[in-house]
Formats: sequence, C-alpha cells, structure tokens
Amino acid sequence: MNKAVDFKLLIDNSNTRTKLMFSCGGELLSEQIIIPTCELTASKLRRVVSAYDFNQVVVSSVVPSAAAEISEAFGNLVHFIKPSDVLFVDFEYDGISTLGADRIANIAGCALYGRFPCVAVDLGTAITFDVLSERDGRPVFVGGSIAPGLSTMSQSLSQKTALLPSISLSGIPRALAQNTVGAMQSGCLFGCAGLVRELLHVISDELGSRPFVLATGGDASLIFNMNVGIDSVDALLTFKGLNEVARHLL
Repeated sequence: MNKAVDFKLLIDNSNTRTKLMFSCGGELLSEQIIIPTCELTASKLRRVVSAYDFNQVVVSSVVPSAAAEISEAFGNLVHFIKPSDVLFVDFEYDGISTLGADRIANIAGCALYGRFPCVAVDLGTAITFDVLSERDGRPVFVGGSIAPGLSTMSQSLSQKTALLPSISLSGIPRALAQNTVGAMQSGCLFGCAGLVRELLHVISDELGSRPFVLATGGDASLIFNMNVGIDSVDALLTFKGLNEVARHLL
C-alpha cells in the first residue's frame, strides 16, 4: 500500500485480545486484526501489518508486557494515549494518573455521541463504567466504577474451588438450573446482569437523572439482551475514541 497522508495504526490492547484497526485521513477503516494478547510479540505485530505503510501508531494498552512488545515493534511511531490527549473533554477525577488507557479511549468515544449525561460500559475481562456529564457546553468526566467481568467471575469459581469445573458462557440460561454447570452459568450471567443494572441505577441516582448508556466489549451484546438499562451497543466505541484522539495529535 502506498503511504497515505495521515494513515495511522490504532491498537486496542486489552487483557484478553489485542485488536488493530487503521485510520486514513481521520476516518476509521473497516478492517480489523485480532491477536490473543497472550500470543502478542513484536515480530507478530510487524508481520500482520507488513502490507501497510502508516505514519503513527496510537495505542490504548492495559497490559505493560504487551505495551513493551508494541514499543519494540514500532519504535518512535508509537504514542500511548493519556488523559491530556483528550482535548475535547474536561477531567474531574482525583486519580487521573491511574486512569486506564482503555477508559480514556472509551471516554473519548462516548463524548462523540454528544448525549449527556452518558455512561460508557465496557464489558470485558473487567467491567468499567465511565461517566460523562456536561458543563458550559463541554463534556466532563466525573468518575466511574470497575467490577469483575463475566469471564473473570466464571474463571474464579473454577480456580478458587476444588470441584467446580470450567464453564463457557453463551446464551441466557435458566435461573433454576438442573445441574452444576447450568447453576454456574446462571449465577455468573444473572449476577453480572444484576451488577450492571444496580450500578447503572446508583449512577443515575448520583447524577440526578438517567444517563444515556453505551456498551462495548466482548460481552456487551449478551448483557444488552438482558434488559439491564443499556441503550445501545457500539462494538467500535474504543476505536472511535482512539481515532478521535489520533485526529488531535500532531
């Protein structure tokens, strides 16, 4: 591919999967490359993007060892996002230095919707809730919550007990399960749904109004179908935020 003006590689490096997309002239392209994070190496990264000629790599990473591989792969082209990159959002958050890059990207993506107050719920290995309000016509990040994700719940049961097996989670089970695997699936899935529903309820109370709720992450569609208070699922929310941050970078 010939080098295009402002052709960027965007990387969403999470605990389970590392996803890559491209942006050309500020527009997010449709192609997506997925690598299990446990298999991520600098050589594999260079190999999977060898057909592309990009001028910057913008990264959201929550895995330090993977971040090191990304840095090794692309050198001085790499920019790891930080709150100060999100020029179009004000941050009212005491622990801003500890704010995860995935949350920063989701905050940026949520702000693009222009509906306030709003909550970005990322349903992955962890479940993050990031809340935006509005003040003087500008989005303001006012805080959020972090909880264990669905896969984390299910894995902890098998890892922390002697007899409970590993389980898979797909579809909505019966609450009155008839076997141990079904009981674990029921407890994890309805427990996760209840967690999301309750946190959104408390967030609404603290805001004083019901927010617009966007969900993303691997379990977003599954939990959305359980009527927990999510308004819309946007599988590309993190990438939309990454792309918007990239557009503002020099």
